[in-house]
Amino acid sequence: MKKIYLFIVLVIIAIDQITKWIANTSLELHEQNPVMPFFNWTLMYNYGAAFSFLSNAGGWQRWFFTIVATIISIVLVVWIYRLKHNEKWLGVALSLILGGAIGNLIDRVIFGYVIDFIQWYYERFYWPAFNIADASICVGTVILLATSFMADPNDSKVDNSNS
Repeated sequence: MKKIYLFIVLVIIAIDQITKWIANTSLELHEQNPVMPFFNWTLMYNYGAAFSFLSNAGGWQRWFFTIVATIISIVLVVWIYRLKHNEKWLGVALSLILGGAIGNLIDRVIFGYVIDFIQWYYERFYWPAFNIADASICVGTVILLATSFMADPNDSKVDNSNS
């Protein structure tokens, strides 16, 4: 894996795990600690996937999501390894997604759940709690989508001589 992409992955994992450790050791479960009028620190344990999907499924989901995250991580490593030199933004996107996936995978393997602690809200409408890994996956996905819509410079030379 290219060094810069490995660096991005490791930084995301480190920031994610450090912030989760801080949240887990300094916050009480489900207690809302206001930071701003739209933002709380709130410790939550997510036994499911995004938005607590399958969180009450009886326990099998821990291993299911562990296997899925492991497979996705392997695919992302191979994809990053095969990137062309000019695919830098794609590499950044995949690295952010991979770092987030591994950060949440670590929690799931060690604890059986993912530690979430960032909570946004507006009046009585609350967004599900999330963490740095989740944010990294989202930012990486946005960059991935943006790069997929950008034209390849090699494809921009269209032969219109037959028209």
